[in-house]
Amino acid sequence: MILGIDSSAITAGCALYDNGKITAEQFLNTRHTHSETLLPMVKSMLDSAKITLAEVGKIAVTTGPGSFTGLRIGISCVKGMCFGAEKPCVPVSTLEAIAYNFVQIDGIICACMDARCRQVYNALFKSENGVITRLCEDRAISAQALSEELSALDGRIILAGDGAELMHEFTEKKYELAPIALRFQRGSGVCLAAENKPEISPAALMPSYLRLPQAERERLARNKE
Repeated sequence: MILGIDSSAITAGCALYDNGKITAEQFLNTRHTHSETLLPMVKSMLDSAKITLAEVGKIAVTTGPGSFTGLRIGISCVKGMCFGAEKPCVPVSTLEAIAYNFVQIDGIICACMDARCRQVYNALFKSENGVITRLCEDRAISAQALSEELSALDGRIILAGDGAELMHEFTEKKYELAPIALRFQRGSGVCLAAENKPEISPAALMPSYLRLPQAERERLARNKE
């Protein structure tokens, strides 16, 4: 059984995956602070499913890209649960978790999250016959560069993630905008992405930011002047 957790952006979610199916899931898109809502949401879901943490085999969590604060909250929660319950954990790319929302929909999934500064965090995936295949590594890329890359691709292209609307407008609505129910990262996507990934110890679980925090970027820019 896999417990999947995400708090990498404005939304937050958790899910349980067991014997090839999602057995429970909760999702919030309320802009509430994850430090206040994440653990109560996980506990509520486990209680509703009549499952204890001891019955869970491993815990998967999105490790980035995403909000610096959100990632730290999710990873800290999972570290605490895994240390306390002596469970292994599985790090999952936030962008890959988004792509797994489309496991039953064929097409190229353009997972993109708003990275500000006219950039998106992005990765491209191919969904075909129930299999998700990664087409490129996670990256921070300008909207212009991503638009040019998409224009060279053939077939159905679906924009997903909290940067999807930004890219939809930037590309003059050339590509399909994912329906709202599938657009954001969810606990179920985390579980599905984690199913065949290697387990690690909670001590080894670390965030993957892709970019330095803004304060650090500004400090480095000042030092170059």
